[in-house]
Amino acid sequence: MVGVTAWRETGSTLERLRDLAQQSLGRWGLPSSTSVTLLNVSENVTWRLDGPSGERWILRIHREGYHSRDGIRTELVWLHALQNDIGLVTPQAIAGVDGDEIQTGHVPGLASPRNMVLFEFIDGVEPSMDVDLEEPFRRLGDVSARLHLHAMTWQRPAFFERLNWDTAGVFGPLPNWGDWRDGPLDDTHQRSFLEGVQEEILECLRIYGQSPDRFGLAHCDLRLGNLLLVGDETRVLDFDDCGLSWFLYDLASALTLIDNLDTTGDLMAAWFAGYRSVRALDADDLAIIPSLVMMRRFAILAWFGSHAETELAVDNKEGYATATCVMGEAFLSRPADGDGLPPWL
Repeated sequence: MVGVTAWRETGSTLERLRDLAQQSLGRWGLPSSTSVTLLNVSENVTWRLDGPSGERWILRIHREGYHSRDGIRTELVWLHALQNDIGLVTPQAIAGVDGDEIQTGHVPGLASPRNMVLFEFIDGVEPSMDVDLEEPFRRLGDVSARLHLHAMTWQRPAFFERLNWDTAGVFGPLPNWGDWRDGPLDDTHQRSFLEGVQEEILECLRIYGQSPDRFGLAHCDLRLGNLLLVGDETRVLDFDDCGLSWFLYDLASALTLIDNLDTTGDLMAAWFAGYRSVRALDADDLAIIPSLVMMRRFAILAWFGSHAETELAVDNKEGYATATCVMGEAFLSRPADGDGLPPWL
């Protein structure tokens, strides 16, 4: 695994990836008349496939150098285990005609071959930001606790490999999403101040520790956008960033881009209610949450820098560093113990 300093999948590269998707349909025995529609450009490039008889699938073409083949295999095996062991509906990979769930292909114009995974299409409704989000956040908390309990007892495969979303993965010399200092900072004063905030985060997480009841395999991007609701059932998508982290980092990731709103405290309370209905949290767990939310801010700041051309970065990077500094000031002056709610709320 290597850290990323710059990344883009634009222009001619996207056209080549579309060619790769179209030319790879036969790997899964799909009809050549299947339509290929761009769905998302983020860490990977994701396509929706629509068959001539109404069938639907999701094709993920992996980015170069982000996950190894064993890393992808680990994700897929955990997805199978979550559905088989605890009944959590997750995207299941579809094996190719050769029996392998990971296909590797290449077309002229691409620098190197790409790994690809075809997933089942999962029905459901993504929670809308325009409605009351407390119930969806309660479900987020509930499903997060179930994921964590499963991860604590799951027998990992011998080839287990995933990214680490620990302090090294965010702040180290080869961070997963790049150096936050390369993000959209407004001035050198922000860099100096945020370095002080980083040191406080590092110390708090060092003290909190990585005991098996606090640190393990987590989703690490469990936001509302990766949740599907079907009646009373909750389904979870996009495990591409699942890795080793503090379990409560899943709360921090749930608050991505909504961690300093007037409604944030109510959303967190709903998440806590859902989580505690499955798994207990102690005082140390609550006290560490502001540190993890701040660490997520740094990770997103880095992501905006290394993914500057993505729609998400373009739409949200303005003012993000300034808001992070304001939150950092409150973080540094917070009381020694807390109820889990960040001090800037």
